[in-house]
Amino acid sequence: MSSSLPLSDLPGPLPTCPVPAASAVPAVPAATARSPHASADSPFAPARLARHALTLLPLLLIGAWAAADWHTVRDGAARLASADPWWLLAGLFFTCTGWVCAAAVRQGAIPDRLPPALLLASQFAAGAANQVLPASIGAHAVTLRFLQSQGVPLARGTASLALYSLAKPVAKTVVLLGFLVAFPELLHLGELVPDRRTWVLVAAGVVTALVTAAVLMTTVRALRRPLLGFVRTALTDARILHTRPSRVLALWGGAAATPLLQASVIASVGFALGLPLSWTQVTLALLLASTAVGAVPAPGGIGPVDAALVFTMVTFGAPTGLAAATVIGYRVLTVWVPLLPGALVLSIMVQRKIL
Repeated sequence: MSSSLPLSDLPGPLPTCPVPAASAVPAVPAATARSPHASADSPFAPARLARHALTLLPLLLIGAWAAADWHTVRDGAARLASADPWWLLAGLFFTCTGWVCAAAVRQGAIPDRLPPALLLASQFAAGAANQVLPASIGAHAVTLRFLQSQGVPLARGTASLALYSLAKPVAKTVVLLGFLVAFPELLHLGELVPDRRTWVLVAAGVVTALVTAAVLMTTVRALRRPLLGFVRTALTDARILHTRPSRVLALWGGAAATPLLQASVIASVGFALGLPLSWTQVTLALLLASTAVGAVPAPGGIGPVDAALVFTMVTFGAPTGLAAATVIGYRVLTVWVPLLPGALVLSIMVQRKIL
């Protein structure tokens, strides 16, 4: 169909307005578009402020704790000043070996391969965090953050913490039973074994915890799926780990060696001060004390374990003052001496976003 409009008389295509190229339009920074007041590179950005706060928090907590517990630090330092320095060096060596042992147990509790140097540094930093928060919450939080920074999923990291927390008391119980079988003459049953009321309270606490977990899992739907996923991941990883001899050795061997290294630190301090107990007696005293009151949620076990350890060593024949000085010296070597370096390592790892 032909058109009657004189299209053929048009001079050519209609002129168009030039559109500026995309490169000519100034780009608006994403941070400026999000917030006109602070950018991601600004020193006042929330993320940067939070990171600096986390970096300084361990040091502030150490300062507050030192001010509150200054008498213990002063008395322990005064006692250690007159002790045998070679035995104290031996105790410091066993303390450092304990961090290596903790790193081995952490590696044995997870199938993923972790960088050894960073893992050891994380456990050194976790030791400082563990002295601030009760029930090993600080150490577990640092370790979980480290695992996540290494690409480990949250479910697998949490399962490894559960396996780590289970392996240590189980291995310690096995070591305790081995000592009781090998040295039955050292145990004063009438004074050290808890009475019936204590056993009833412990059993009631365990049953209450299990029943509470079962009720929450069956009644709260929001918790059912993550709990079932956690249990499934934990069982799968535990099965995989126990097919690898290196992981089994690291997990269970390290867990069994941990109380022996702790007892070696206490014995070294005791020998430096002239404690009239053998290494076997000190080890058995620590195993009994930590088993009896180790479940009390205190930072680093300080307090209940110390009192029980002094009582147990006195039961074995040590003078009360010397037993107390030994425990104070043990805490100085394992808590106060590495606390500031551990907090610095923790701050550096947070600053470098490793944690």
